[in-house]
Amino acid sequence: MRRLFAGFVAVVGLMGPAVAGLDAASVNDANWESKPLSRDRIEPAIVKMQVLLDRLGFSPGEIDGKLGENAMKALRAFADSKGLSFDGRKLTSDIWNALTATGTDRVITDYKIGERDVKGPFLHKLPAKMEDMQGLKSVGYTSPREGLAEKFHMSEALLAALNPGQKFDQAGQQITVVNVLSAKDEKAPSTRVEVDKSKQTVKVFSNSGQLVAFFPATVGSREKPTPSGALKITSIDAHPNYRYNPDYNFKGVKSKQPFTINPGPNNPVGSHWIGLSAEGYGIHGTPDPSKVSKAESHGCVRLTNWDADRLAKLVKKSMEVTFIGQ
Repeated sequence: MRRLFAGFVAVVGLMGPAVAGLDAASVNDANWESKPLSRDRIEPAIVKMQVLLDRLGFSPGEIDGKLGENAMKALRAFADSKGLSFDGRKLTSDIWNALTATGTDRVITDYKIGERDVKGPFLHKLPAKMEDMQGLKSVGYTSPREGLAEKFHMSEALLAALNPGQKFDQAGQQITVVNVLSAKDEKAPSTRVEVDKSKQTVKVFSNSGQLVAFFPATVGSREKPTPSGALKITSIDAHPNYRYNPDYNFKGVKSKQPFTINPGPNNPVGSHWIGLSAEGYGIHGTPDPSKVSKAESHGCVRLTNWDADRLAKLVKKSMEVTFIGQ
């Protein structure tokens, strides 16, 4: 699989303590500083950067506080939109200042766990095999923590790090989360979607060519490649069923009979299905947001569930989706 930032060694510097000192103040007050930064631990300023990018429509995928591949993709798209220089290796003060000047809302906020957050039903365990999902009434979350993390576009590890000792299982509990829900709607109407198979990204453009939204994505493999050229959107379905056709001949699926998997966020196509004019292909969510851009699909385009939900609000039937790259 091609990786846009394969072999990248971070030369970015952002001020903030390790996970041991992670709290609302350390994230909200984080600032830019030119010193080396690890990609392997949660950094308060990277949390801040990811939240601000998410709010502006430059999705970093799962907000995990690490300067990973998807965060760098979103950062490049933001820099390009502002006409700022970005070499893929160093986050400049110009980019940081442009990003932090976009809003005054605090990036970390308090949230009271509600009854719906803990109601369930929750799966004891998500089946590893697709065939084993077909008998489930709903392919829901495995825990309130998983649901809350997805609600706020976060990794479960970051949610736990911001709330040490919390079990996330009682309504009324006050927890700390990232403030992505203050994101503003786009001003320019979208008219076209572009999927870059080499860079594993999805871009939405207005009629004037303005970039409306950006998402990291997982695309097909050599065995099951993603289509090329231009297709049309034929359907937009929230909470979709997943229908398996044996003709797909997916690796690891042994069933010779078609079957259906009921809706749910951990359904194989997640929370939204955007069907395309090539049979069996679409843009959809995923039960594993941490693997977006880091795995291969069966030919479709995978986004995090929240990004698929957002894309579904930006597009309409008959809109063109162009596939570029190799």
